[in-house]
Amino acid sequence: MEDCFDVVVIGSGAAGMAAACVAAREGCSVLLLEQAPLVGGTTAISGGMVWLPANHLAAQAGMPDTLEAARTYLAQTVPGEDRRRIESFLLHAGEALRYLEARTAVRLQPVPTYPDYYPGLPGATLRGRVLEPTPYDGRALGQDFTLLRPPLPEFTLFGGMMISRQDIAHFRKVGRSPRSALHVSRLLARHASQRLRASRGTTLHLGNALVAQLLQSVRQCGVQLRTGTRVERLLRDTTARVVGVEIVDASNARRSVRGRRGIILATGGLSHCPELRPRFVPGRAGALSATLATEGIPGGAQLALEAGAQLSQPTETGAFWVPASVDTRADGSRAVFPHTVSDRAKPGLIAVARDGCRFANEAISYHDFVRAQLEQQDRALPAWLICDARFLWNYGLGRVRPFAWTLRSEVARGYLKRARSITALAHAIDVPAAALERTLAEYNRHARSGQDPAFGRGGDAYQRHLGDAEQQPNPCVAPIEHAPFYAVAVWPADLGMSAGIVTDDAARVLSRKGQAIPGLYACGNDMASIMEGAYPGPGITLGPALTFAYLAARDAARSIPHET
Repeated sequence: MEDCFDVVVIGSGAAGMAAACVAAREGCSVLLLEQAPLVGGTTAISGGMVWLPANHLAAQAGMPDTLEAARTYLAQTVPGEDRRRIESFLLHAGEALRYLEARTAVRLQPVPTYPDYYPGLPGATLRGRVLEPTPYDGRALGQDFTLLRPPLPEFTLFGGMMISRQDIAHFRKVGRSPRSALHVSRLLARHASQRLRASRGTTLHLGNALVAQLLQSVRQCGVQLRTGTRVERLLRDTTARVVGVEIVDASNARRSVRGRRGIILATGGLSHCPELRPRFVPGRAGALSATLATEGIPGGAQLALEAGAQLSQPTETGAFWVPASVDTRADGSRAVFPHTVSDRAKPGLIAVARDGCRFANEAISYHDFVRAQLEQQDRALPAWLICDARFLWNYGLGRVRPFAWTLRSEVARGYLKRARSITALAHAIDVPAAALERTLAEYNRHARSGQDPAFGRGGDAYQRHLGDAEQQPNPCVAPIEHAPFYAVAVWPADLGMSAGIVTDDAARVLSRKGQAIPGLYACGNDMASIMEGAYPGPGITLGPALTFAYLAARDAARSIPHET
């Protein structure tokens, strides 16, 4: 006998779990399917930021925003002609947030200071538009804590200890501030206590905290969760309505599951679809780029295509980009480290292409930095981040953490290049020595007075926010002159794809004729992004993911059930 539910959700990232919870709270029986043994998808390893304009939490904290300001900002930063889905996001984002707060365990808070990525444009804000999950005590999940995908090990300390963005500043000042030293000692004592009972720290932050909140909500809402379950195809009736899925479960048994009111795709997008991803990745980057998206249920787009759906048009703006360095972990697994905010904008680092010359402002957003690489891919793939010993000690570089006492392993593996002179470093990274020496000399000549006339580094509030406020007059600029010198290669990597399944403003999947396919929805990275390849601020994937998950689940719950 077939299983039968009102709503079947495929994928357990933020969008999938949010959709499952909303559908359940609307009175539906809900099945949540995940191919991996762990839940959380890419959200679990992300920074967990959620971009929600004009939200009530920011207003309550004295950081007011307006939909008109957000509308003005998006009109300048998002290139598309069709504004219907953007308007739907703006109109329903606050509603979705209030619903999740009232009906689930999701708890977000305003980030005190985090500018939009183009703060000089009309409508941009310096704070409040982006939210983050509140810290979460993983012990509240009980046995389900073992179901939670852990964060990237590169973003934890001392065997799985997560720290908040506010904690980072205390760790950097631990030797100079008694207050910071006390704060850090308390964090370490708490972590030691937690490790007596768990395999990693149980105080969760960032995307891991958001996933934990949603997993708690899935259980409280009565959603049936099945991991280790692969979806083979969507089932349709004679009218082409999507009425269920065919699955292969953890015991390798094949069966059909009916979804009377709808099937919601939230499988994580095209990042792990080798047949489809190349359509949306420019030139050489298709072969050379990596992805930071986790591999969950592949082929949400393929499932939709087989049901008559359409994908967004092929474009060279089909991904959300980040520069990443690649290494091998001690256990032999591949480590892809995203250079988002930890090093590029800090004072005392430059990026050079294979000709030994700079090619971009290193402090711009990670997406724009890679766009600059791609625009100059004949020379900037890879690019090299270069710093000196003082920078490495204070800020780290990629997988190398600040205050590292030994670099022997990183240098031996070739991840980190080290040399006593700029000439020797040029030879180590195979760039022209004379060009690199000229580049450093020119940069240092201006950097000693905090200037960067070549690229205007530190020229706006976003860049200065990511710099070091203690470095004056420019928090993003300092000379590079303390040997030894270091370099790490960075390549384009996607955080998720902007391209995806075409939907309407309620997340209903559209056919090739532009009509809604009855019974089928897509949200999260499966849905073609409303940002259309633009990256206007932090959290512009998770904000729409939660909003359209809410809209999809509400629409499905209100639909007429299909009876077999």
